[in-house]
Amino acid sequence: MTNDTWARVMGALKEVLGANSFSNWIEPLEFGGLAGGVATLNAPTTFIGNYVKQNFSDLIIHKLREADQNVDRLSFAVSGERRAATKDVQTPATAPRSDTSQAGLDKRFTFETFVVGKPNELAHAAARRVAEGGPVSFNPLFLYGGVGLGKTHLMHAIAHELRNQSPHMNVLYLSAEQFMYRFITALRDRKMMDFKDLFRSVDILMVDDVQFLAGKDSTQEEFFHTFNALVDAGKQIIISADRAPGEIKDLEERIKSRLQCGLVVDLHPTDYELRLGVLQAKAEAYAPMYPGIQMADGVLEFLAHRISTNVRVLEGALTRLFAFASLVGREINLELTQDCLADVLKASDRKVTVEEIQRKVSEHYNIRLSDMIGPKRVRTLARPRQIAMYLAKNMTSRSLPEIGRRFGGRDHTTVMHGVKKIEELKAIDSQMADDVELLRRALSE
Repeated sequence: MTNDTWARVMGALKEVLGANSFSNWIEPLEFGGLAGGVATLNAPTTFIGNYVKQNFSDLIIHKLREADQNVDRLSFAVSGERRAATKDVQTPATAPRSDTSQAGLDKRFTFETFVVGKPNELAHAAARRVAEGGPVSFNPLFLYGGVGLGKTHLMHAIAHELRNQSPHMNVLYLSAEQFMYRFITALRDRKMMDFKDLFRSVDILMVDDVQFLAGKDSTQEEFFHTFNALVDAGKQIIISADRAPGEIKDLEERIKSRLQCGLVVDLHPTDYELRLGVLQAKAEAYAPMYPGIQMADGVLEFLAHRISTNVRVLEGALTRLFAFASLVGREINLELTQDCLADVLKASDRKVTVEEIQRKVSEHYNIRLSDMIGPKRVRTLARPRQIAMYLAKNMTSRSLPEIGRRFGGRDHTTVMHGVKKIEELKAIDSQMADDVELLRRALSE
């Protein structure tokens, strides 16, 4: 099989698996040869080889056969030329002592490419501080927020910066899923001492998407002991999740307590200014790749207004626009944008009703819907009512008088007061900000 054929197979695998899984697991592989129906793939580490073998073998064989290759099974080997790098990964200088593809890091996710705005400035500053490699006053650093708000970008940026600035440090970055897989593999192969040595000899441990440990009792137990050992040794831990530690269901209370003992930072939903900044930076990066493609005034502003779910969707929309304009040889204007992104724009236009908001908030705070819109003014009812008013103001096109009428015929000034109160509380009360964001996400799904 030629290298061109393998390249085509890799392209087909990327389409099926998506960029993230492809970058982590398939891209590091090298084609080693094909003989007797056995395709040999060289992996940079035993861990990656085992993971691909268990999770993607059938898919790879299928794609090889589609490329007219007579393949019955796969064989994985650790590439001889990469054994030194592999040793570093397992002992375990993943980020600084091996190249970023082996570490599962995305070379695009650096501090230089991270657009800073008010919703993420604290998280960015904290990540920068940890990336300096010196002692910090908070441990762990816990970053959390919804999909596409920049958690993983900051995690990768920290690892890249440490790799460049502090090459002597042992930095291990991995997802919670990878931590769990390594733990299970160590149990199966009776190599728990190797597992403990690996994770407790690092200077900095970075675990992404820790919410995936929820409900995995044995893995949580080992994670807890690893966490304690590293903190007691003065080693830095950086964690990310899609919600605050206290909101992760089925995560042991002792782990929640440990995660909350450092600096917990929320990456808030993007505002218009931040979304526009992301688009401008992305458009500048695309300009050399698509020479001759012109963009009309107002397109980026239109997208920043219309697509507010997350940065990932926003960037994907712009990528599609440039590719489409290049193929058809047209300027990127509002007409082309609306035609090309009709499905994305329609998905972003999901209509939320005031009644739906009232039901969701009532369920969240375990109060009756009749009390939500009723006359009682006790605090246990007034605060959820104000949150529902705030969400109705920001998520629907209803006027303040219309919203007031749906809350038991209240005056529009009452709605204004409720909205202002929640805005003030969000700025000073992290729990309030978390509740509002959790409800907003649930209503947007």
